[in-house]
Amino acid sequence: MVFKRLLGALGVGGPSVDTVLSTPTVYPGGAVHGQVNLVGGDRDADINGITLHLTARVEVEHEDSESHTVKEFAQLVVCGPLRLAAGQQVAVPFAFPVPWETPLTAIGSHHLTGMALGVRTDVDIAGQLDRGDNDPLTVQPLPVQQRVLEALAALGFHFHRADLEAGRIHGTGQTLPFYQEIEYKAAPQFAQRCNEIELSFVTDPHRVEVVLEFDKRGMFHGGDSVRTFLLDHAAGQHDLTGTVDGWIRGVLGH
Repeated sequence: MVFKRLLGALGVGGPSVDTVLSTPTVYPGGAVHGQVNLVGGDRDADINGITLHLTARVEVEHEDSESHTVKEFAQLVVCGPLRLAAGQQVAVPFAFPVPWETPLTAIGSHHLTGMALGVRTDVDIAGQLDRGDNDPLTVQPLPVQQRVLEALAALGFHFHRADLEAGRIHGTGQTLPFYQEIEYKAAPQFAQRCNEIELSFVTDPHRVEVVLEFDKRGMFHGGDSVRTFLLDHAAGQHDLTGTVDGWIRGVLGH
């Protein structure tokens, strides 16, 4: 355990907090389980409440540049007011629902470079907000998402990079203020017609919208093309290589 001293309005000798995740690896639509551990300081302290936030490092595009910022995309009130006596130890368990649209940070044992998600603990003590460190969170794909990723790999597409972009994907049911793009270099059989494909998932409890953006080579089509395909979660029980191959050929032509 690594306790962080809450300085806030109480200064030196205030209470300490440590958030422990018992499920540091989760799936979209699942839950993060853990507990917030508090240890009283040199004197009694009034804590007005503890709130957890899911955070993500997001790219923001400007007219002539880009920057990164940390966005909160879900929160959970762990507890309301409590009085923490000097030296007292308190453990507050929690189950934090993870939104269905939560981006992926890993595929199997492979971490997606550039993805940074975490759980931040905010403690309101004596009317002053003390923001804790982010505890890293690993998000693995749902079965249907995994099948789509496996299909792209089987077809010869090579993972290049992933990022989160502020904004919305037009025409989808997206609810978060950002979306994930997983970028692949084109498979050899499509390389003359496509430079790369960017994949996004917009997921809810019933289905997954699979958004594919094709960076087409100018001599054949020119520009980008975006298509959205629908899958229900039951599709995660099947090999989707043929389905995904059909999507791509339908957009790029045979």
